[in-house]
Amino acid sequence: MKTQKTTGFLIKTVSIAIATASLLVGLPSLANTHSTPMSSKKTTAVKAGNIVQVAVANGSFNTLVAAVKAAGLVDTLSGRGPFTVFAPTDAAFAKLPEGTVAGLLKPENKATLVKILTYHVVSGNVPSKNIKAGSALVKTVEGNAIKVTKTSKGVVIDNSKVVAADVKASNGVIHVIDTVLLPPDL
Repeated sequence: MKTQKTTGFLIKTVSIAIATASLLVGLPSLANTHSTPMSSKKTTAVKAGNIVQVAVANGSFNTLVAAVKAAGLVDTLSGRGPFTVFAPTDAAFAKLPEGTVAGLLKPENKATLVKILTYHVVSGNVPSKNIKAGSALVKTVEGNAIKVTKTSKGVVIDNSKVVAADVKASNGVIHVIDTVLLPPDL
C-alpha cells in the first residue's frame, strides 16, 4: 500500500516537473509592458515537443531541466498530460540564496526537490486567455494551492510575475515566471 502511495506521488511529482519545464520554454508576451526583460539571452519559441523537450531546446531553462532530471520527473513531464507548468528561468533560480540549487540537486534532498517542482505544475491545459481577472487559488500537483492574480498589468503566480505565456507543448502549456515558487510548508 505504501509503495502504491509513493509511486502515485512520484508520478504526480514527475508530471509537475515536466509541466514546469514546459513553462520555461517560450516567450509569447503578456499584457505587462512594464516588466523587465528576462535576460540578455533571447528565448525563442520551439516546435512543440513535450514539456521537457521544449524546455531543453529553449536553453533558458538549464537549471530547471537539471532539477527535473535530479528529481526523476522527466518521464512524468514527458507523458500525456495535459499539464500547465509555471516555469522559472535560469535567472529565477539564480535569485535563490547561494548554494540552494546545489543542495536541492543532491540525492538526499530529492523529496524536497520533487515537492518544489510539482508546486509549479497544475493538472490540465490552462492557456492565459482562460485566466480571469482577479485572484484565485489553484491546486497544484504537489497538493498546495498557488494564488493566481490577473490584473491589467499582467499575471502573478504567488509572488512571481509571468514574463511569457502560452508556450505550447504537445502535452500542455508553459507560462514562464521570473521567480521560483516555494510551497508554503517549506
